[in-house]
Amino acid sequence: MMLRERIDADQRLVMVRLLAEAPGYTLGESMLDEVLEAYGHRVSRDKVRAHLAWLDEQGLVTIERIGEAMIAKLTGRGQDVACGEAEVPGVKRPRAGS
Repeated sequence: MMLRERIDADQRLVMVRLLAEAPGYTLGESMLDEVLEAYGHRVSRDKVRAHLAWLDEQGLVTIERIGEAMIAKLTGRGQDVACGEAEVPGVKRPRAGS
């Protein structure tokens, strides 16, 4: 796996894990962008949107648009991936016990 693919997979894992902890399993793109940076991932808003679209295609989140903003809600499958009970190529698998 190339470095860029590893970074993308880690960013997607961070996103689904953040959604798993969020009230109502829902966060907006701006909050995801802000928290990704806190986890060491400095990404553009376009990259966050691209990840959200990819996660939606995989059935891990659903997307609602409010004006220009994207709001993501974790699905049951996404929750399984966030806690390591299911695997999706392109999302890093969490370490045991983390």
